[in-house]
Amino acid sequence: MDTFALHYGPGVHADVGDQIVVGGPSVGKPGRDGEVVALHHPDGTPPYDVRWSDTGRTTVFFPGPDAHVRHLHEGPGHSADAGGAAR
Repeated sequence: MDTFALHYGPGVHADVGDQIVVGGPSVGKPGRDGEVVALHHPDGTPPYDVRWSDTGRTTVFFPGPDAHVRHLHEGPGHSADAGGAAR
């Protein structure tokens, strides 16, 4: 059972300024991370424009199962933990 989806709603949500973290392609290979610099949908659903920390390039990103969002901002209705979302 997906308790995250039951608590926060289905799917991935991000805001500008959040961090996208993607696992490495195989064991021992590093993952990558980047900052969400623009949204394509006002509700925070994918895709996102992400500026990658390893290259500095900005690309359109559709998260896969190995990606997660770190909500780095704090404020009303937001949580700063890795699984936080507006409640």
